[in-house]
Amino acid sequence: MSQELLRSLVWTDYRLAVLFAVLLPLVLLLWATVKRKEAMQRLLIIYWRVASLLAITVYLMIGNLPIAFLTGFLARVLIPTGLWFWTDINEEIDDQMDSLLKLCLTAWRWAVSVYCGLGAIATLPFLRCAFDRGIYETPFCQVWREAPLIYQDVLHANYTSGFLAFWGIVGVIIYTLYFAYFVVVRLGREGRSALDQ
Repeated sequence: MSQELLRSLVWTDYRLAVLFAVLLPLVLLLWATVKRKEAMQRLLIIYWRVASLLAITVYLMIGNLPIAFLTGFLARVLIPTGLWFWTDINEEIDDQMDSLLKLCLTAWRWAVSVYCGLGAIATLPFLRCAFDRGIYETPFCQVWREAPLIYQDVLHANYTSGFLAFWGIVGVIIYTLYFAYFVVVRLGREGRSALDQ
């Protein structure tokens, strides 16, 4: 694959991520809040907790840390899992009367699940960038840093890459601790119920 085609595909992926992972769920959360649809609000709040790993990945990319490839892949696996995992939320949403909000939420859930699933498959070859420092420095891996570096220039121009990487590492640690607590404690105690999420 040529470098220009790869660059084009990577930038398309970032644009789709902004649409499916940021803008649409934000609109849906605001809409569900205005309509007072608690099950949808809970689902979208859980989504934002899970999807925060994508934001952490951006900061790790800014800091030129290879682990970003692993966190990005894991985010693509965890997002659809988090959207469909909760039996009580799924039942509550299914039981609601048909509405435009319910249709949009369901369509978005399927769309982001397909996007993340295909994205996880497509990024499998890039996982070696996380473990092989020799390949990490090549354009094959570095093309993924272009969008995060532009993000840094726009929103964090006064901060160094090292400072932002530090916050990315802090984010990974907090995310890992919270995820471990969920798997070890919450999952065994409450199963697939999201009552206290």
